[in-house]
Amino acid sequence: MRIALAQFNPVVGDIAGNTRKILDLAHAAIAQGADVLVTPELALTGYSPEDLLLRDSFYRACSQALDELLELDGITLVVGHPARMGAERFNAATVLRDGNRLGQYHKMLLPNDEVFDECRYFTPGAAPLVFQQGDAKVGVLICEDVWSVDPAAEAADAGADVVVVLNASPFHRNKIETRHDVVRFRAEETGLPFAYVNLTGGQDELVFDGASFAVNRAGEVVAQAAAYDDELLIVDFDGDLLPGAKAALPGPLESVYRTLVTGVRDYIGKNGFPGALLGLSGGIDSALTLAVAVDALGADKVHAVMMPSRYTADISVTDSRDMVNRLGVKYDEIEIWPMYESFVQALAPSFAGLAEDTTEENLQARIRGTLLMALSNKSGKLVLTTGNKSEMTTGYCTLYGDMAGGFAVLKDVAKTLVFELCRWRNLQGEIIPERIITRPPSAELRPDQTDQDSLPPYEVLDAIMARYVEENLSADAIIAEGYAEADVRRVVRLLKINEYKRRQAPVGPRVTHRGFGKDWRYPITNKFS
Repeated sequence: MRIALAQFNPVVGDIAGNTRKILDLAHAAIAQGADVLVTPELALTGYSPEDLLLRDSFYRACSQALDELLELDGITLVVGHPARMGAERFNAATVLRDGNRLGQYHKMLLPNDEVFDECRYFTPGAAPLVFQQGDAKVGVLICEDVWSVDPAAEAADAGADVVVVLNASPFHRNKIETRHDVVRFRAEETGLPFAYVNLTGGQDELVFDGASFAVNRAGEVVAQAAAYDDELLIVDFDGDLLPGAKAALPGPLESVYRTLVTGVRDYIGKNGFPGALLGLSGGIDSALTLAVAVDALGADKVHAVMMPSRYTADISVTDSRDMVNRLGVKYDEIEIWPMYESFVQALAPSFAGLAEDTTEENLQARIRGTLLMALSNKSGKLVLTTGNKSEMTTGYCTLYGDMAGGFAVLKDVAKTLVFELCRWRNLQGEIIPERIITRPPSAELRPDQTDQDSLPPYEVLDAIMARYVEENLSADAIIAEGYAEADVRRVVRLLKINEYKRRQAPVGPRVTHRGFGKDWRYPITNKFS
């Protein structure tokens, strides 16, 4: 038996377009002699449709698409889709062959943590599904089901010789290795081989990295699809899954970088924007954002704008010009100081007798945000914000200023990781001027300003942030690890009081297992300490 794993990039809600992709993949699989084609989880609708799953018309469209797929001859199709039976909804996989529905499997284990909210929509399944294909019996699981031995054991008890697993497993750091480990354990526990197919592409804050694979009965990876690219991975079964093609997988930094690129490419492309624009400051965050945007969209679709003030260092302007020349993007410079002085003059009666403070700094950021949004309105291009996760944690960002935009590329990227990614990208071809990477970070909103005037060193800040935000440790536990109590209390306090800012931030690609998106749900009004 030959199994084809259809690793592809659906568009949420484009049921007709996704159906055409599945049919194209089926014909390609038939041409390669495949007996079975397996799509990812909810491939018919894309993952996740969220509250589209509450609409009757959505299920009618899915049923019509299944009827169209039912006309396919010459291959058994295992397709992921939402299903409704009476008042109940299921995360389902239907097996179709030569005009017949051989069975429908309902996902048993519904994730309801991190970015997943499946208990809101679906009823858990209660029975295994095993279908006959030639001399072999094929079991079906969906995503989370393979993370527990129970559904896999039920498939084994029902007589499965091999198990196919439909997945919509989004990327976070080290996720590919985790998937391998989980499926390897299931193979060792059940004595069954597993063929695992995953989505590719970006969907709002989630990025699906593909990297579909197959393991034999001994838990060895015998076939491996590439990460991030659409691919039809062919694996043969003859009592066990046999060795097949094995693509090289990206390293840790490349994985994060490609996740950012995929997130930008698909957010811009799937939502129909003609391109992207961003404010270029001469700093490292905007430099990395520009690099990602160009790699995602091409230089011809990216517009960078430098908006200097009297506090902007000459080297910031010089380095920005240098980078845009290396990349070949459209570039403008707009001096903001005359506008700033007009604001200050207008506000002077209201500010009489009050000392200058962050108010005046924020005015500069908000002028820049206004200019970018005006350019966006005129051109249709989407503004990419440039703030990183460290800034989002501490509120070191300005509402309606540098937070103004449609997609926050570095929202889940800590500042220390920004430096690592810039160095990695330059190894692929030096596009970021070295001085941007080596000079001390500064918002350049007042004379001789550096980030460390207001924040702990980023190595300390990011370590505290990772423990508190991503590992969910308490402040006391972090202090017990040896971090200075003043630093820990300060970071935790800043995190707490800036929840209202994060709630108003644009969506951005998730690269850790806990970002400031669906998997971070804290009340803004909150007195718990």
